[in-house]
Amino acid sequence: MEQHLYEPVHDEFRDLCRRFLTREAVPHHERWEADGIVDREVWRAAGAAGLLGPDVDPEYGGGGQRDFRFNAVLDEEIVASGCSGLGFGLHNDVVAPYLTELTTDDQRKRWLPGFCSGDLVTAIAMSEPGAGSDLAGIRTGAVRDGDSLVLNGQKTFITNGEMADLVVVVVKTAPDQGAHGVSLVVVESGTPGFSRGRRLAKVGLKANDTAELFFDDCRVPAENLIGTENHGFYHLMANLPRERLSIAVAAVAACEKLLALTIEYARSREAFGRPIGRFQHNRFLLAELDTEVTIARTFVNHCVAEFNAGRLSVTDAAKAKWWTTELQTKVADRCVQLHGGYGFMAEYPVAKAWLDSRVQTIYGGTTEIMKEIIGRALGL
Repeated sequence: MEQHLYEPVHDEFRDLCRRFLTREAVPHHERWEADGIVDREVWRAAGAAGLLGPDVDPEYGGGGQRDFRFNAVLDEEIVASGCSGLGFGLHNDVVAPYLTELTTDDQRKRWLPGFCSGDLVTAIAMSEPGAGSDLAGIRTGAVRDGDSLVLNGQKTFITNGEMADLVVVVVKTAPDQGAHGVSLVVVESGTPGFSRGRRLAKVGLKANDTAELFFDDCRVPAENLIGTENHGFYHLMANLPRERLSIAVAAVAACEKLLALTIEYARSREAFGRPIGRFQHNRFLLAELDTEVTIARTFVNHCVAEFNAGRLSVTDAAKAKWWTTELQTKVADRCVQLHGGYGFMAEYPVAKAWLDSRVQTIYGGTTEIMKEIIGRALGL
């Protein structure tokens, strides 16, 4: 089905992304998976290639393109390359708006040049051992002490957490006010009282570093608060649709890659004297998956266009996030089955994609939370 989301300039950017990934990431990714973390230099190489901060103003070294299609292209190509360890999507799609929209001129001058060059890797710390999708339930606190904020608490499951030089931390600054007492504070690497725990061993996304973060009387300048104090929950709600759209983009790209791999396998793998794709059950299954993936692609492209126009609603972002990620896990499962024993072998891309897919329905807000958002929008 012909899609009409991208223009020639995006196709040129896609070629740039492919060349970069082929040269700088694909040859190293197997080693990165064994190490549990990517090389620091790939971030600086991405910055030099113009892949970081596509929507950051050029005065800070960014691309100056307030067009999420560039973000989507990079997300899609990372998935297509199989380089799931690269945390560029979190950096560009999730953290960027906090640093461009909620910061002062001085803060932007301090942080954005490094953000765009790859010298500053970023993360956002929301989840805690006792609070995931329920952001109002966080316990990490920040208390003002003169011209400082003193943080105490723990965060977990933090993507880019081990490598991050700059972390946007969600904290309680007015604990008695619930969701109305949440703020966002930037903590920089090397700050006394800020430490990282063990590298978390995950089922999938093995090259993407995920860490626990600890704050023990961690003293940061009060000027590191971004946005409005005690208004952090609303800042998060405003930016979560963009995060969920980013996840949906990657989910559809993964579905398309898995389907292409499996169709090719079904054409070449023979059983009982004919290609397995010639059996009606398998042919019908692939026809169903192809239809569902096309529908998902069409809706996600619509959501990207709506986001660019400033019209993507919280509800539609939730729909895109849960539907595409659940579809991804379904497609991955069916494609492993069609590969038979080979689908269970780690060296086959379909096996790796199956493992990597499982977290998609969890982070960025679980499927259940997405349905709750949609249900409330229905007045239920």
